Amino acid sequence: MDLRDLLDVAPAGVAVADLAFDNRAAGPGTLFFCVPGFTRDGHDFAADAVARGAVALVVARPLGLGVPEVLVDDVRAAMAVAAARFAGEPTLRLRTIGVTGTNGKTTTAFIVRDLLEAGGVQTGLLGTVKSVVGGKEREVKHTTPEAIDLQRAFAEMLAGGDVACAMEVSSHALELRRADGIHWAAAVFTNLTQDHLDFHPDMETYFLAKRRLFEVAEGPRIVNVDDPYGRRLAEEFDCVTFSLDGDADYRAADLDGVRLPLPGRFNVLNALGALAAARAIGVDVRAEALETVALVPGRFEPVEAGQPFAVLVDYAHTPDSLDNVLRAARELAGGGRVICVFGAGGDRDRGKRPLMGEIAGRLADVAIVTSDNPRSEDPEAILDAIERGMTGVHEREVDRRAAIERAVSLASPGDVVVIAGKGHEQGQEFADGHKEPFDDRLVAAEALGATRVR
Repeated sequence: MDLRDLLDVAPAGVAVADLAFDNRAAGPGTLFFCVPGFTRDGHDFAADAVARGAVALVVARPLGLGVPEVLVDDVRAAMAVAAARFAGEPTLRLRTIGVTGTNGKTTTAFIVRDLLEAGGVQTGLLGTVKSVVGGKEREVKHTTPEAIDLQRAFAEMLAGGDVACAMEVSSHALELRRADGIHWAAAVFTNLTQDHLDFHPDMETYFLAKRRLFEVAEGPRIVNVDDPYGRRLAEEFDCVTFSLDGDADYRAADLDGVRLPLPGRFNVLNALGALAAARAIGVDVRAEALETVALVPGRFEPVEAGQPFAVLVDYAHTPDSLDNVLRAARELAGGGRVICVFGAGGDRDRGKRPLMGEIAGRLADVAIVTSDNPRSEDPEAILDAIERGMTGVHEREVDRRAAIERAVSLASPGDVVVIAGKGHEQGQEFADGHKEPFDDRLVAAEALGATRVR
């Protein structure tokens, strides 16, 4: 493909055979994007890319390496445009629904896909838990992949028979322009609560990153107006709205008689948003189809070993999501107790730690504070920060396995044990990128087995 066809500001006459932003992936005929990163700068690896066969560079500053250089203000934005063109603009034919928000993205995207498939529409999935391309599952590295990988996946979906895609869209991806170049058939907003303030300087900036999706959406915009940020979007754009009890196009009352297999009021909102999205792109799907949607891995996922109490694993790692999950657990518990194991990730938004501590201390009968993904931080210091928000009696156990075993050992018939924070994740992250295998679901199952033996 000619370089000018990929980027309007580029010189003509340069044949491009591939795109890359990692110098190790460069080869003969590659157009290499010198992407500035958080710890490394692609400009520093451009010479190696040229040595490997790169025929042109996209740069934010001149390098003078003997191949054509396309100077741009934003390398990531240029990469997104070029990636879409190189892949043949797949989302012009693939009806792509973007789902953004702090909580509920994964569940909503899963439900959208289930509803579309129930309506006879083969649908791909891109998200936090897994990706499905042409009916085949793939592992996930990022909620929203880099633009080159993303557009390649869209093209592979079309080749595999997909005609639609349900996709989680993170604020990082929107801010870093990974999602530029996508033709959105519909956009869904779930909610906005405190998270990622290690990346975004404040909540307003966080919101404006999410808002980007609604600025560029070519199809219907679907928003949760129970959320104040959702109401802002509804005031700014022409939107399809959904709400539990308020004035909206889709309300919880519309699901009367529908037995949703996903517990909790928050999942009613997720289901409403998904139903609105499926219908918004022209798929005739009945609300009753929600009765057949599948449980989402690591989202209020039960662990069963014949025990007389419930054990639920959930990804809740923000104040709002922990609040929602514990309230749903209380409904399930009836007269039983709610026992909660939770922590907070290292090298992430520190302001939410005491907030989560306050919520767990208030809504759980027994709260056990433990380690999550400490990364480069001292796990004990993270627990200290969480405990600053807690009142009353609680327990502290930095070893996550031991904390889960403790929670299971405390449970009596009718209780509900909630293991929050990691959900579907299958590893625990420590300093220097070290990752050890750890799956809350497996550890809980092992603890239940040991409890039954005793």
